Amino acid sequence: MSLKTKIENQTATIGVVGLGYVGLPIAVEFARKGFKTLGIDLSSQKVERLNNGDNYILDIKSDEFQEAFDNGFRAEDNYSRIGECDVIYICVPTPFTPNKEPDISYIVSSAKEISKHLRKDQLIILKSTTFPNTTEGYVLPILNESGLMVGKDYFLAFSPERIDPGNKKWNTRNTPIVVGGVTETCTELASIANLEILSHVHKVSSPKVAEMEKLLENIFRSVNIALVNELAMLCDRMGGVNIWEVVEAASTKPFGFMPFYPGPGIGGHCILIDPYYLAWQAREHDFQTKFITLAAETNENMPFYVRDMIWHELAKMPVSLIDANFLILGVAFKQDVDDTRHSPALKVIELLMKEGAKHINYCDPYVPELNEDGIHLKAVEINPEVVSKADLVIITTAHSDFDYEMISKHAKCIVDTRNATKNISSKRNISLLGSGNS
Repeated sequence: MSLKTKIENQTATIGVVGLGYVGLPIAVEFARKGFKTLGIDLSSQKVERLNNGDNYILDIKSDEFQEAFDNGFRAEDNYSRIGECDVIYICVPTPFTPNKEPDISYIVSSAKEISKHLRKDQLIILKSTTFPNTTEGYVLPILNESGLMVGKDYFLAFSPERIDPGNKKWNTRNTPIVVGGVTETCTELASIANLEILSHVHKVSSPKVAEMEKLLENIFRSVNIALVNELAMLCDRMGGVNIWEVVEAASTKPFGFMPFYPGPGIGGHCILIDPYYLAWQAREHDFQTKFITLAAETNENMPFYVRDMIWHELAKMPVSLIDANFLILGVAFKQDVDDTRHSPALKVIELLMKEGAKHINYCDPYVPELNEDGIHLKAVEINPEVVSKADLVIITTAHSDFDYEMISKHAKCIVDTRNATKNISSKRNISLLGSGNS
């Protein structure tokens, strides 16, 4: 039976390598559809939780995970069964090094493990965000070591993830995706496989095009966020101009404008990292992505700007830095999610600690504990007493669970980096990023 037929009659076995925010939703969707689905993750803790029926991704509904579990979805912490899989998705992390260079070691190691078990009629789809030529320049040569021929014996494509944590409208099922295969047959099979669990696939001519379009998506956001961040700092310098009001006014234009908003920095996996992936590759071609790199640097400087806002407010108070009580509201990288990857709130906390702050508490209904590099804190329960004891309340993530009226009423001073207090009538104790009132 051909691979195409196996996929179309749902007898193909699906393998998903990497069971995080990208991989687990894919695995759940295939299992719910009736496919035999195997997850692979080197974290024994994750595997144990999943095999006990414990879903750790907020965006996956409990009943949908239960349906996948009841349909036989299970996970393993090794590659011993990868040869059983007809379609294999690679959804592993792609961080960067401290020197802002790409780290595709997880992709490479996954490809090596798959290559050991590679057989005829297998389809491998790389989902991890990366730079152009990763699929053909790194993954393909490793898989070819098996002696099999791509496009004839096995099939390889790149199809970038488009996960937006916390988005209630767009999810794995209804978000269109892009697919680019090494050969036309690779593209076609990858498209057929993806259409089993989602609504629309856009085919492109090669993996390089698909890899580049993913970088474009995220760099587009990075550049526009940097623009409003820079304007926010200018508005603070000018005084009397509120960037949030400016963006709201500009948004009334029905064409040619898309609103972006300032904040304490950017987080998550892609938007922060992708400009540096492209800049690194551009240097190989004697090209400098000055505009893109400048935008990334502007965004990375925002936690330092927030730190300066904090010092400015603290200077008005009869308390020293060492004795001051700080309350950080929200440590996830965006509203109403539990994802702390590259969260600007963590950088703000780190900067406060480096300057000598001794009394830092945080509250986040989605993150009960922080165990990051040098940061080991447990969340406190937010209530009037906790708020009133803080010399400075810093809103770094505008979770909808927070009672901003109560916070405003009891706080001595608030540094609001997200315009979370926009509906609070009294602004007496609020220093808003980009409003010129610091």
